[in-house]
Amino acid sequence: MKKYRTITLLLLSALVAGSSFAAKRKPKTNWMYVEEDPAKKICFAPYTVHNNILKMTAQFYPLDKDQSRRAELQVKEGNNWKTVAKATVSEEPYNNRAQDLRWTAHFRVENWDSTRTVAYRVVGLEGKAAYEGSIRRDPIDKEEIVVAAFTGNSNRDRRQKPDLIANLKAQDPDLLFFSGDQSYDHQNHLHAWLLFGRQYGEVIKDRPTICIPDDHDVGNGNLWGNGGKAGGQGYKDATYTRGVEHAQTSNLPDPYDPTPILRGIGVYYTSLKIGRVDFAIIEDRKFKTYVDILDKDALKQKGLIMSRADHVKVAPPKPSDIDMPDAPLLGKRQLKFMEDWGGNWQGVDMKCALSQTIFAGGAHLHSGQRLAMDLDSNGWPQSGRNRAVRALRKAFAFHIAGDQHLATVIHHGIDDWNDSMYSFCTPSIVNYYPRHWMPLKREGQRIETPLPHTGEYMDGFGNYVTMHAYVNPNPKNAKKYGNAWGAKADGHTIVRFNVKNRTITMECWPRGVDVTKDDAPQYPGWPIMINQQDNYGRKAKAYLPTLEIKGMNDPVVQVIDEKNGDVVYTLRISGTSFRPKVFHDGAYTIKVGDIPGKMKTLVGIKALPLNKEEALKVEL
Repeated sequence: MKKYRTITLLLLSALVAGSSFAAKRKPKTNWMYVEEDPAKKICFAPYTVHNNILKMTAQFYPLDKDQSRRAELQVKEGNNWKTVAKATVSEEPYNNRAQDLRWTAHFRVENWDSTRTVAYRVVGLEGKAAYEGSIRRDPIDKEEIVVAAFTGNSNRDRRQKPDLIANLKAQDPDLLFFSGDQSYDHQNHLHAWLLFGRQYGEVIKDRPTICIPDDHDVGNGNLWGNGGKAGGQGYKDATYTRGVEHAQTSNLPDPYDPTPILRGIGVYYTSLKIGRVDFAIIEDRKFKTYVDILDKDALKQKGLIMSRADHVKVAPPKPSDIDMPDAPLLGKRQLKFMEDWGGNWQGVDMKCALSQTIFAGGAHLHSGQRLAMDLDSNGWPQSGRNRAVRALRKAFAFHIAGDQHLATVIHHGIDDWNDSMYSFCTPSIVNYYPRHWMPLKREGQRIETPLPHTGEYMDGFGNYVTMHAYVNPNPKNAKKYGNAWGAKADGHTIVRFNVKNRTITMECWPRGVDVTKDDAPQYPGWPIMINQQDNYGRKAKAYLPTLEIKGMNDPVVQVIDEKNGDVVYTLRISGTSFRPKVFHDGAYTIKVGDIPGKMKTLVGIKALPLNKEEALKVEL
C-alpha cells in the first residue's frame, strides 16, 4: 500500500507543477488563440456586399494593453492604399468563464462600387498588422452562380483543412455558406472562432461569406430559441449569445427587422443577392418553440417514450398528437419577411433559402439508436413546418441547410409527396456524431438510384418526404476517399444555379477527394439536377390562360387568389410565354412586370379546366 501512496503523491506533484508552469506561460497548442507576432494580429475578415453596401468584420487576436485598438479598412487604387472606413476593436465581454473579449472591428461602406473586384487590406496596430484579400465584383453577368455549403466543424479534429481548402480554390465558389456549428467549444467561442479563421480564412478572404450560428456555437447541445425566453434549451446567456452573433453575423446585410427578441438578443434574418440569385438567410432556431410546451404526461398515456428532451423513441399512434398548431417554428415577423422576400424579384432570376437545418426528420439512427422523432429537427412542430414550407414554395425557392450530420436531398411535401421545394442538407466537415437514413418501410414510390432507400416516405412526424440521395456513415468506406476519409461520410456541397437555363445542380463531395482529377468521385447518388419550377411541384387542378407577353423578356408573374387575397406564387418566368397553374377553380389576379408596385395588373381572370387552353395577350 505504501508503494501506491508514493506513486500517487508523485503524480499529484507532477500535476501541480505542470499546472503552475502552464499558468506562467501562454498556451502554444495549434488551436489556441495566442498570436504574439504583431504583424499577424488580424486573423480573418468575412464580408458581404448587398445593394452596394459593404460590411466586413475583422477578427483580431487578443491585443496587449499597450497595443492600439484602432483599425482601418483600405482599398488599393493604383499603387496606393486608400482608407475607406475606420473602426475601434471591440473589447465587449463574452461573459464567459475565460473572461474573453470580442476583439472584432466592424466596417461598413455605403455606395460601394459592386462592378469591379477590389484589393483590400485591414490595418491595425498603427500599421504593424495587415490582412489582405479582395472584394469580389457582383457576378451579375455570370450564367452560373456557385455556392459552397458546410456544417459541423467539430472540435474532434482541430487540424488545418488543406484538402478542403485546395478543393474550394479549384471549385471557386461565388459564395461560402457555413450553416452552423462552426464552433464546438461551447463557452469558449473566441478560441474556436479564431481556429475557424485559421482553417478557412484562406478562402474567406476573397469571396462573400455567410456564417449563421447554431446550437453548439452559442453553448448548447440543442437549441429551441423560444423568442429569447430564458430556461430549457434556449439561449443560456444573453451577453454570450450577442458576442457569438456579433462575431459570426455582423458582416451580413442589415436585418429585415432589427427589433431584438427577449433579453436584448439580436436578430440577423435578411437576404443577400449574388449575381441574379437571391438568398434568404433564415434564423430557424431563434423563434422555435421549446419542447416543454408538450404535455408529455398526456402523451405518455398514448404511448410516448422519450430518451431525452428531443428524442422520441416510441411515438404516439398519430403523429399529429405531438403537433402544436399555434406553436412557432419560424416567428411571425420571419414569415412576413419570407412573404415579402418571395414576392420581390427585382434584379433576380432564382431564389434560395439558407438555414440551420431542414424542414423534415431526415435521420432514423442517431449514433446507432433508432428514433421515431427528432424534435430538434425542423420537422416539428408540424404546423409551423408547413407554414415555412408554404412560404418557400411560393417563391420556387431551393433550400440549403446543415446540422443533421447526414447529407440528404429531399423533395418536400405538405398535402402530398413532391408538392413543395427541394432541400439539400450538407454533410458535416467533421462528422463525430453519426446519423443514418434507414427507414423500415417505404410508403410511396421508389426512385431508381444507386442507393437502396430512395423514394417516397413519411418521416416520423407524418411529413411527406421524397428521398433522392443520402450519405450514411459506413466503416467499410474507411480510407475510400484518401488516407483518412470515408467511414464517417464527411464532406461539403456545391450547388450550381444556372440562371440562363433555370437549373439547380447539386454536388456532394467527400473529404479527401481531389476535385481537380477527371475521375474524382462524388458520393453515390450525386450529382442531381432539377429545374427551378420543381421547387413548387404541386400538381395543377386548373390553369389560367397562357400569358403572351410583349414589351419585356423574362418578366415577373405573380398569381393572387381573389377568394382570399393570398399570393399563390411569384416567379420570374423564362421567355415571354407562361401558362400559370392554379389549384382550384375561381377568379385570380395576375400581376406582370418587374418592379413591385409598378406591375401591370389583370383582375378577374377565370381558371380553365386542365384540358382547355386559351391565350391572354399582355402589353407592357
